[in-house]
Amino acid sequence: MDTQSLDTEDWAKPDMGRAQDLMNRLQENIETVIRGKTEAIELLLVSILANGSVLMEDVPGMGKTTLAKSLAISLDAAYSRIQFTPDLLPADIVGGSIYNPKDGGFEFRGGPIFCNILLADEINRASPRTQSALLEAMAEMQVTSEGVTRVLPTPFVVLATQNPVEFHGTYPLPEAQLDRFMMLLNLGYPSPDAEVHILESQSAQHPLERLTSVMSQADLLELQAGVRRVVVDASVTRYMVELVNRTREEPQLKLGVSTRGSLMLYRACQAMAFKSGREYVIPDDVQRVAVCVLAHRLTLNTKAKYDGTSKNAVIEDILGAVPVPV
Repeated sequence: MDTQSLDTEDWAKPDMGRAQDLMNRLQENIETVIRGKTEAIELLLVSILANGSVLMEDVPGMGKTTLAKSLAISLDAAYSRIQFTPDLLPADIVGGSIYNPKDGGFEFRGGPIFCNILLADEINRASPRTQSALLEAMAEMQVTSEGVTRVLPTPFVVLATQNPVEFHGTYPLPEAQLDRFMMLLNLGYPSPDAEVHILESQSAQHPLERLTSVMSQADLLELQAGVRRVVVDASVTRYMVELVNRTREEPQLKLGVSTRGSLMLYRACQAMAFKSGREYVIPDDVQRVAVCVLAHRLTLNTKAKYDGTSKNAVIEDILGAVPVPV
């Protein structure tokens, strides 16, 4: 994507009315396929606006893969899906050199990671060696193979899924990889009314077959640039840092939130404000995204783990204890 083709003035002063219209159309388009999950879809879009990757953790059959496909179609983005399995190798993701019989040499053939939206399905079924193939891509938007570094297309996001109730043949995601996901989302079961709509909408054909794009990649890059220009007051920034510092001092935790986590909270708050039509962040934005941005970065100590303490509950308790700036 050639970002130089975008008008410089539009990047410097984003049209909030146009941005709102684009985001509303995008969310409404996805909701024609994914019913009854408005909050989860909104948080997903906030993460995409902030150029962050998302880990979706839920039982099978909740629509995680369909959500990723809906997003890719709506954005007219290059989409790849990788089914993670124990025998998957890093080269199956990144790619490698292939012998060319015409000239007798080797040429690099990129793997499925060279796309805009990568669905890492059941990511915890692959070995840590294979999972590590995503670390550089998620942090630096590039991959290194055979000593050569190649930049990934923009925009680039990883949407990963994992099943939280089945542990046979799985490998827990290491903290370094969890820390690279901006958000962890749970779709959950739909309401009875929403499930009726789901069944009726698929009586003749799948809604994905009728879905069309409503936003271009150039539009998304423009919106992502606009997010970076959302103003964050010093008092709100200190509020975020205080929340993060409390996790590092919390006696129930063995590991608190990293500095990367602080930065991702900052970006997510900018994106939430932008999606809400504001050019500045308010404390409500912080409270709306704090749990899904921070909780998965925590490591409970042994006592808290066996006491059944929830990571989400720890963040919620901290939110209740830290004074909110006025």
